[in-house]
Amino acid sequence: MNYHLNHLKELESESIFVIREVASQFENPVILFSGGKDSILLTYLAQKAFYPARIPCPLLHIDTGHNFPETMEYRDRLVKRLGVKLVVGSVQEAIDKGRAVEEKGYNASRNALQTQVLLDTLEAGKYDAAMGGGRRDEEKARAKERFFSHRDEFGQWDPKNQRPELWNLFNSRKHIGEHFRVFPISNWTELDVWQYLLMEKVELPSLYFSHQRECFVRDGVIYADSDYIRKRPEEKVERMQVRFRTIGDMTCTGASYSDANTLEKIVAEVAASRVTERGTRADDKRSETAMEDRKKQGYF
Repeated sequence: MNYHLNHLKELESESIFVIREVASQFENPVILFSGGKDSILLTYLAQKAFYPARIPCPLLHIDTGHNFPETMEYRDRLVKRLGVKLVVGSVQEAIDKGRAVEEKGYNASRNALQTQVLLDTLEAGKYDAAMGGGRRDEEKARAKERFFSHRDEFGQWDPKNQRPELWNLFNSRKHIGEHFRVFPISNWTELDVWQYLLMEKVELPSLYFSHQRECFVRDGVIYADSDYIRKRPEEKVERMQVRFRTIGDMTCTGASYSDANTLEKIVAEVAASRVTERGTRADDKRSETAMEDRKKQGYF
């Protein structure tokens, strides 16, 4: 086995070890599933961790109501193929019940509204651990996380009060009402993810591959044209050749000009890129500490 494959296999082994630790230490874990490549990778690794048995915990998707149709179609196909339980938290339902308030204006997004819906869904299901696909290279706030990230009874995260994790020993002690977020792929990079998905021939949503789409540009970000986004009079919709490096709510997810229509081309493109994947996410540009602020409030 060459160094490249050995490196990916070591990352795989570490992540599977963490996933199995979650299954052994917690009573009611769940996998956070967005339909993006990191949550797809996490689900694939969980499938490997427990094979030939099924994944023993449900997938939890927070549905903003403004998702890409391709993401929802992929999610439903995957759940059916794996035979796992799907739990859905609805932002629209939270708005209807007065638990969340919809933003107004040209830059309105439901992305921030996911936080309360996630916390409500975790509490309703009495989940004591939520595994997510966060990586340390993804954003500077992510780099402060441990594998096991403690959250208090309000679902909040304290970056200054992280527990030590020496020799792969994970502390899962908590009080009633508290829970943990767990990040089994913390040590992966974006390039690692793509190389592994290529090596394992994992099926992905079509959004990740170059395609023709009606788009418009706002503040340097390419948005897919959608009824969910209110356009300014000067913003013109044009047909563009694009792909998405990260997938989220349509109102805050930007595309990139690209002709990478295969995993091999995506790996080459990511290896040469000098822009981070979250550089196309409008929600991270609202303030210098946007991600950390959301994480402290209970965000993924």
